Amino acid sequence: MTGTEMKQRLAAILAADVAGYSRLMSVDERATVAALDAARDVFRRMIESNQGRVIDMAGDSVLAVFETATGAVSAAMAVQKALGSAAEMVPEDRQMRFRIGVHLGDVMEKPDGTIYGDGVNIAARLENLAEPGGIVVSEAVQSAQRNQLPTAFEDMGEHTVKNIAQPVRAYRVRVHGTIGGAGAALAGRGAPPLALPDKPSIVVLPFNNMSGDPEQEFFADGVAEAITATLSRIRSFFVIARNSAFRYKGRAVNVPEVGRELGVRYLLEGSVQKAGNRLRITVQLIDAVADAHIWADRVDGTLEDLFELQDRITERVAGALQPSIRLAEIERARRKRPQDLGAYDYTMRAMPLVWALEMKASESALNLLQQALAIDPEYPLALSLAGWCHAQRMVYNWTDDVDAARSAALSHAEKAAELSGDDPLILAVLGAVHTFLRNSGTARIMLERAVALDPNAAWAWSRLGWVENYSDHPERAIEYFQRALRLSPLDPMNFNNYVGMGSANEVAERYEEAVALYRRALQERPHALWILRNLVCSLVGANRVEEAKVEFAHLCSAYPGLTIAKFRKAMVFSSAVLDRMSVQLKTMGLPD
Repeated sequence: MTGTEMKQRLAAILAADVAGYSRLMSVDERATVAALDAARDVFRRMIESNQGRVIDMAGDSVLAVFETATGAVSAAMAVQKALGSAAEMVPEDRQMRFRIGVHLGDVMEKPDGTIYGDGVNIAARLENLAEPGGIVVSEAVQSAQRNQLPTAFEDMGEHTVKNIAQPVRAYRVRVHGTIGGAGAALAGRGAPPLALPDKPSIVVLPFNNMSGDPEQEFFADGVAEAITATLSRIRSFFVIARNSAFRYKGRAVNVPEVGRELGVRYLLEGSVQKAGNRLRITVQLIDAVADAHIWADRVDGTLEDLFELQDRITERVAGALQPSIRLAEIERARRKRPQDLGAYDYTMRAMPLVWALEMKASESALNLLQQALAIDPEYPLALSLAGWCHAQRMVYNWTDDVDAARSAALSHAEKAAELSGDDPLILAVLGAVHTFLRNSGTARIMLERAVALDPNAAWAWSRLGWVENYSDHPERAIEYFQRALRLSPLDPMNFNNYVGMGSANEVAERYEEAVALYRRALQERPHALWILRNLVCSLVGANRVEEAKVEFAHLCSAYPGLTIAKFRKAMVFSSAVLDRMSVQLKTMGLPD
C-alpha cells in the first residue's frame, strides 16, 4: 500500500468533548488545562485497556477507534465512572464533564492511522446528543453489544443531524439501570424514574431456588439467563441485560420499584422447586406499572436431563410471553385517548386486526397502520404489517386488482426490511410476500434467516410450513406447523396453523383429515371465509358432495364474483394441485 492509499473497514468510533469547556477556561485556565490533561490520561488508559486506539486529542476532544462495539462502550463506561468519581471532589461549577458518542460503521483509514468518513461524523453527532457525563450510541452499537455488558439502552428516537443524509436513531446508555455517566454518579440520590421505552420492556429476574438444595442454584440461574437471551432476540422488545437483572438475586423485590429502577414495564419472576427426582418450575409475568399479574404457568419434569428440561422451559416461556405481552400492550393502547396516540399506539391497535385474517378486520388494520405511517413514515413494524395486509388482499381474493395488492405488499415489506433487516417478524413478512409472488427460493431464505435470528419465531416457522405446502412437501409442512403450535400455544394466529395442516393433508389427498382441520379453524375464526375455498375442494375430494354443496353456497355468498381464473391467480400451489382444486370447484359450478 502506498503512502496515499486508504483502506475501508468496519470499526467502532468513540468521540468525546468537554461540556462547557469555554466557560471553564474563562473561569480558571490553569486548573482547566490540568483537569483536561488528567482526563486525557483516563481516556488513554481506558481506551487502550479495551483494545482501542487513540486517534486524536486535539483541543478538548477525544477521538478513538475500536475493533468492537463492546470495547468502545466498555471504555466509555469506564471513563465516565472514573471521571464522575473524580468530579465529586470538585465544586459543581468547576466539574469537567465529557459527552461521549459511539458509532459502529465504515471508516476510511490512512496508513498513518487517521480515520475519516461518515462513521466518524455520526459518532461526533451522537456526542452532541449526549448529556454532560453521559453516553449516546447509535442503533448499530446497541444491536451489536446488547446483553454483552451490564447496560441497558433508552431509545431516544431518530435525529436528523448535520451532513448525514439519513436520520440517526440514538440510544442513551444506562449502566445498571441508571443513566450512564453523570446519572451513574448520582445513583441512590433520589434520581427520577427512567422513562419507559416506546416498546414492550421486560426484565427476567433471577429465579428463586425453593429446593433447599444448593446444587439446583446453577439450574435456576441458567433458566433465567436462557430466557433472557431468548427474549433479547426479539427486536421489538426492550430487554434488560442479565448482569443488571442479577443485582436483585437473593433480594425481596418491590415490583413497582424495580420497574422504576430499571425503566421497564414487565417483570418475569420464577422459582425452581425439587422434590425427589422431580422439578417444578413456576413463572409469572407482572405489569410493574399496574402491579398486576398478567400470566402464569408451571413446567414439571425430572432430573434425568436438566439441560433438556431447561431448554423446554425456555422454549415454552418465551413462546407464551410474546403473545401475552403483545395482548397487554394492545390493551394499553386501546385505553389511550385518541389525541394521545403515536405511531406505536396505532400499530398496537392494528395488531389484533392484522392477525385476524378477516377482510373487514384487515381493512381496519390497514387504516390504523396508515395513520401510524403518517406520523412516522419509516416505522419498520407499521410498514411490515401494512405489507402483510396488502398481501392478504392478494391471496385471499379480497380484491380484483391482485397486481396492485402484490406491488403494495412488496414495496412495504421491502422498505421495512431495508430499515430493520435483522428483525425476525419483518423478515418473515417479506418471506411471506415472496411466497405469494411464487419466489419460493427467496421466501425460504428470508424465513430461514428469521428463524436463525429467533428460533422461537412461531409465525416464521408457520410460514415455512406454507412454503413446503406450495412446494408439494406436505409431511415437512406439518412438522413446521406443529412446531409453531408448540412454540406459541397462546398465539392468536394458531388457527392458521390448523389451516396449514389441513392444506398439507389436502396436498397429500388425505381429504377427511383436511376437512376436520379446516372445520376446526373455522370454529375459531368463523369470519375467515377464505378457508371455504379449501374446505369445498376437500369435501368434494372426500366425496361428501352434499356437504360440499352447502359450503359452496356459503363461498359464493362471501365471494359473489369468484371465478376459477381469480382463484388460480390468488392461490400459490403447484400446477398439479391447482389443477385438481380447479376441477373440484368446477364440479360445484364455479365458472371459469
